Amino acid sequence: MVRLNKGERLDYLFDKELQVIQSHDVFSFSIDAVLLAKFTYVPIQKGKIVDLCTGNGVIPLVLSRRSRAAITGVEIQERLYDMAVRSVAINNLEDQLSIIHGDLKDMPAQLGHGQYDLLTCNPPYFETSEVEELNVNRHYAIARHEIMCSLDDVIRVSSQLVKQKGKVALVHRPERLADLITTMRSYRIEPKRVQMIYPKRGKEANIVLIEGIKDGQAGMKVLPSLIVYGEDNQYTETFKEIYYGK
Repeated sequence: MVRLNKGERLDYLFDKELQVIQSHDVFSFSIDAVLLAKFTYVPIQKGKIVDLCTGNGVIPLVLSRRSRAAITGVEIQERLYDMAVRSVAINNLEDQLSIIHGDLKDMPAQLGHGQYDLLTCNPPYFETSEVEELNVNRHYAIARHEIMCSLDDVIRVSSQLVKQKGKVALVHRPERLADLITTMRSYRIEPKRVQMIYPKRGKEANIVLIEGIKDGQAGMKVLPSLIVYGEDNQYTETFKEIYYGK
């Protein structure tokens, strides 16, 4: 029996196929992490995948339903790392998923250069600026702001970890799209697919998904936009098909 610590709860994913440990005290996963895990291409039968900024491990968990590849999650916050380890155990996925407690900037030395077929990351979205802008909760602050790593760090390390022609898939805020493309190209990752996610028809996009190939040829596809909520404030049918895999 996997333990739950004070303040933790078990949440279900995808019609109770998967369970993940969450807590109000730390940053919980949101739809952007799940959309990234559904958006990216994955090696189906074999290969190696690494997920940076893995949090409580939701992206490796979702990827495990799409691929038989070995999947490694990397998380710098000890509490989230511990939750991810226990989430892997509660789903009996220890043979496929492993979680590392460490700084992503150390991973090329620890895991090796050019070892992975796919790298995913749901990084901190906001550049760190004035102290008063940072969330009082340290766990939330690290998850949301570039305190422990910058966008440049994430993409530089991604380029080091993936093989030539390996894929790098990120989820971020649309206002950082220019930064994403510029930085990816500076580290030899050619953006190949991008998709905008809109909370509702008529609203501005609030999520961007982007996937690139290391040393890939130029040429980027812009996929059809995805709208999350309909006028009835319920998930749209298209979103449900992607999110739940129906």
